[in-house]
Amino acid sequence: MSDPHAHLNETPLDSEQVFSGRLLDVRRDRVRLPDGREGVREYIVHPGAVVIIGLLDDGSLLFERQHRYPLRRAFLELPAGKIDPGEDILATARRELLEETGHSAAEWRHLGVMHPCIGYSDERIEIFLARGLRRESAQQLDHGEFLDVLSLSLDTAVDAVRQGAITDAKTITALFWAEKVIGAGW
Repeated sequence: MSDPHAHLNETPLDSEQVFSGRLLDVRRDRVRLPDGREGVREYIVHPGAVVIIGLLDDGSLLFERQHRYPLRRAFLELPAGKIDPGEDILATARRELLEETGHSAAEWRHLGVMHPCIGYSDERIEIFLARGLRRESAQQLDHGEFLDVLSLSLDTAVDAVRQGAITDAKTITALFWAEKVIGAGW
């Protein structure tokens, strides 16, 4: 099957690593553009992540409030975390929910994937719905990780997006899914 969008493709000519850190791998590639000329693309290679819509028995959702250093303030977010090398995405979701909130879930459903920064990163975030939550333990936070766990109704969370209190892209996207899955039965 041919690619109907092939006329838009850019072909890599060479790639150079600009920076390699604990989380990010920054690249600069020389590419052949669709018109035959050359261009430069700078981007971040990211290991991927998961976000969890944790649905409590009372219908509310589990949230976290966490300081995010790049923007120098606390954000209201759904539980999420980085996929470790070779780790199955469901295993990541289970691990992150337990570590960050102390909860496990009886039922898991993969809803989809989002790409939060397509202009400068290959990051993908896998979206999960977790039901039948039960408190298993205290939080098991990573070194240097500090967050508060709270719950909000879906309506309150969507209203917080509308009012600008939730601006995190993965949380907004996951709340879109939550509205459709929980409210409309997708």
